[in-house]
Order: sequence, then structure tokens, then C-alpha cells
Amino acid sequence: MTEKYCVMGNPIAHSRSPWIHTRFAELTGQPVIYSRQLVDLNAFPEAVKELAAQGGKGCNITVPFKLEAANLATTKSERVTLAGAANTLTLHADGTINADNTDGLGIVADITRNAGVKIAGQDVLLIGAGGAAAGVLGPLLREKPRCIVIANRTVEKAQHLADSHAAIAKETGTALAVSALDVAITEDFDIVINGTASSLAGAESPVPASVLRQGSLAYDMMYGEKAQGFLDWATRNGAVARDGLGMLVEQAAESFAIWRGVRPPAEQVLRELRAEIAAGR
Repeated sequence: MTEKYCVMGNPIAHSRSPWIHTRFAELTGQPVIYSRQLVDLNAFPEAVKELAAQGGKGCNITVPFKLEAANLATTKSERVTLAGAANTLTLHADGTINADNTDGLGIVADITRNAGVKIAGQDVLLIGAGGAAAGVLGPLLREKPRCIVIANRTVEKAQHLADSHAAIAKETGTALAVSALDVAITEDFDIVINGTASSLAGAESPVPASVLRQGSLAYDMMYGEKAQGFLDWATRNGAVARDGLGMLVEQAAESFAIWRGVRPPAEQVLRELRAEIAAGR
């Protein structure tokens, strides 16, 4: 019997998730139907309840509902507890809801497997302290980098994020520090990750080029045209530029595996999706 899943958000028309999950289902032989659902800003709990009533088995959550998704859950993974946000809900027949956050797993998989860049022992700059950054910090720490500096416009928010992850940082031996974006960041880094919405505003980069080392990986969680300014800036300054399309596919693969117990071929689907986008589809 075909089972129903969807992605919920507002806006949602741009989402590539239905294409990705439909392809996963085709390649794994799983009986899955997956759609987009535009949700009224004040009606997220009702939308999840309605999906469950229709026999839905799970949903991905995108902006602006990730915090609500975490709060709605009956049980939460450690990743959700740390991030304070969820992007994957599993709906059970008894009415309970499990929440997970696969964003961090997605970015780690894309960096280490698809880009072939190790995180262990490296110096990492994480720009931003909002939901996107919070979702990836825990899994990044689990890779045991030498240090992670969280740079954010509001340093208090960055400090709160660092404090909530202090135990993992201690466990992994990673130096975890914070910096304000409006002060000079005097260090340079092996990996620079843009987790802010600066690309949406057309900005090239929220940090100066001095944070880059020759050959650093400069990673924007955005993808497509939105990320192009950051990617051009990175390339121009001697870094290896990468957008977040691989993160999107890899986090989707983690969600699919949670729901179906099957790991889909994410690398193949990423190649196909890049070809789709290049062809203007």
C-alpha cells in the first residue's frame, strides 16, 4: 500500500523535496507518495494533525515551522533537543510524534563524502546562530574538528548556542568559541560555513576574505542562484566553493531512512538533481 509523506512550509512552492523523495522511492522500490503542503502561518499543529488523520506517515518541515515541529513532538532525538528545531516528523498510529533533525547529518555527509573534505582536526567557522546553524552544530562537533568559531551579529545568541553544545565540545575535544560579526575575525579557517540568510539579500559574504585559507572549503547552506554571490566570492579568494544542494539531498536521505528503514542512493540523486537544475527544470 502506498504511504503518504509531505514537506510542510511557508513558502513551499520552490521546494525540491518532492522530486528528491519521489526519486528515492523509485530507486529503492518503496511505496511512497510525497507532496508539498503550504501551511498557514498560524495552523501548523492542525496541518500535522490532519496529515495524521489522512493516514500520513511523516513529514519534513522547513521554514518557519522547525521550532514548532520540535515543540509538537512526543519524543525527540538528541539532535532536536540540542538544536531546538526539527525537520523530520514521524507520525505513529497511536497518535504519538517522533521528531528528528537531519540537517546536520546532511551537511556532514555532503562535506565528507561528496566533497571529500575531512572535518576531523580542522578549524571551522560557522556563520550564524539561528535555526540553520543550530541544526548542524552538534553533528559538526561529532566529527571532532580542532575548533569551531560561531560568528553571529548578536554575540549573545551565539554564546547561547555554544553553551548548549558545551558538553559535546568537551567530549569531542573541540575548542568552541564565539565572535561578533561586527568585529574583526583575526583567524583563518579550513572550512567556512555560511548559515545565515545573507545570500537571500544578495550579499556576497557576511565575513571578510581574510577568514579563508588558500584551498579552504567555503560552504553556503543555500543553493542555486541564491548562493551564487557567496560562491563567486569564495572562488575569487582562492577557496573551494560549494553550495547546499548536497546537504538538501543528504538530509532528505536521512529522513527517508528514518521513515522507511532503507538508505537511498543520495549521491546518484544529487547528480541527477544538479542535471535537472542545469537544464532549467
